[in-house]
Order: sequence, then structure tokens, then C-alpha cells
Amino acid sequence: MSEVSVIIPTYNRENFISECVQSVLAQTVPAREIIVVDDGSTDGTYNILSDFGFNSISTQKTVLRYFFQENRGVSAARNLGIREARSEFIALLDSDDLWLKSKLDRQVAAFKNDNTKTRLCHTDEIWMRNGVRVNQHKKHKKHGGNVFRSCLKLCCISPSSTMMHRSIFKDFGFFDEDLPACEDYDYWLRYSAKEDVIFIDEPLIIKNGGHSDQLSGAHWGMDRFRIRSIEKLLNEPGIELVYKNDAIREVILKLAILINGSQKRKKFAYAKSMLEKKQYWENILMGDEDD
Repeated sequence: MSEVSVIIPTYNRENFISECVQSVLAQTVPAREIIVVDDGSTDGTYNILSDFGFNSISTQKTVLRYFFQENRGVSAARNLGIREARSEFIALLDSDDLWLKSKLDRQVAAFKNDNTKTRLCHTDEIWMRNGVRVNQHKKHKKHGGNVFRSCLKLCCISPSSTMMHRSIFKDFGFFDEDLPACEDYDYWLRYSAKEDVIFIDEPLIIKNGGHSDQLSGAHWGMDRFRIRSIEKLLNEPGIELVYKNDAIREVILKLAILINGSQKRKKFAYAKSMLEKKQYWENILMGDEDD
């Protein structure tokens, strides 16, 4: 089995980054390298990573590499790390999340034992909010195989749970740097429209939530970005008609929610433009179903 590069994008996460890195160094199967991409932090992140030995000569099995860029967002940070990675397999980890010790071990074994040439593996997860464990809802239940319809509804794959063959990025491109949020939803949607995934049905990551700097709390109407992602997908070649129709139904549903939210916020001009878009997709769907 080939070695693994771990990509950690971070921005002003001095309260999380140390424990995050330690959770990778504690893996029962060591990563070949940990690449931290600092997206313009102004706190003590650099000093903490320097204490770990990032970018210094090290005798430990895992090479620690640090890159700094002016603040450009999580997608740009992830993409830089992916491009710099030296391994055949890439694992993503958000800097506020943690891995359980057997995470890499279980995924390496899953790829080794898979006969289908599937290129993306994800795992179940433990949710923590402000230090308290919370239960997932039914709609968040994860699975393997064909996950396209699940990906349409919501982001059903956590970046921190993934391990991927690097050839994915040649075939599907990188994370969309024009999306300020929902960039993971966008990527899994593109991938799952054409390929299956492996799922390990055990919690191998701890997903921390509830803190103020999460992207999900930074933008109103998150469905704006999901709608943009679905519309991008609908313009891609090679998407099966049944998937296209599923996607159109979902974009109509999300537009209805967004229109309602916009009206409540008194964004009437925006609501009108979304209503026109909704009517456009309803007409497209009606034509496809008539055919």
C-alpha cells in the first residue's frame, strides 16, 4: 500500500491546531507527511507548529511541512496542500477536527481489500459541540456505494473522514475556490455523480462544532452555494439523465427554501430573481419528463 499525505488547512486555529496535529502523529499507521497550509493566520498558529518541528529536519517517520499564504479561503488552502503532496493517497483533515488512532490504518486496509478500484473512502464520525457529544439525525446517516442522491440533499461526506487516490484531482479537478462555503458539498457532488465510495461504518474522527469561526455560521442562506454547485453539475458533460432530473428536482426544492428565507429577510429583489430561476428549472424538468 502506498504512503499517505495528510492535508490540514488552517486559519487562526491556535486553540485547535496542536491537538489536531497530535491526532495524526498518534496514528497506528504513520502518515508519510503532514502538510499544514496556513491561510493567513494572525494568531499563534505559526509558533505552535514551529514547536512541533514543521519545516525543520526531523528523524521521525512523518515529515512535517508548513506553507503560508495570504488569506484566500479553505479551498485555496486545501488545493495548495494537495498540489504539494508527494504520496499516492491523500487524506484531508480540518484543523478543528481530530482523528482516532486507527483512522489511517482502517482506511489503508479498506483500499487494500477493495476489488472495485474505488478511489474515495470515508468513515463515520463522532460529533462534538462545545465539548459535548451530540447525536446525528437520521438524515446524516452515511453509507458507501452510490451516494449521489444523499450528496444532493446535504454534505454527507466530512472532509476530515476522507482518504482519496490522488488521481481523483486529475479527473475531477480541485476544490472550487470561488465558493466561500459548501466547497465540500460541491466536490462530493461532482465525484458521486460518476463514481462510488467506500464507507467504513465506525466512527474514526471527532468532528468539533459550535465555535464562532465555522463557515456554516458565517453566511446566510447556505443553499445559495449548494444551488450554484448543482447548477454547475447540470452543465457538466456525461451526467446520466436520471441524475440530472434528480438534481433539477433538488435545485427547485432548495430554491423554494431560499426564496422563503429571502422574503423573510426582506430581500425581495433577490427573491424575485430566484423565483425566475426556479420557474426556469421547472420548465426544463417538465420538458425532460415529457420526453
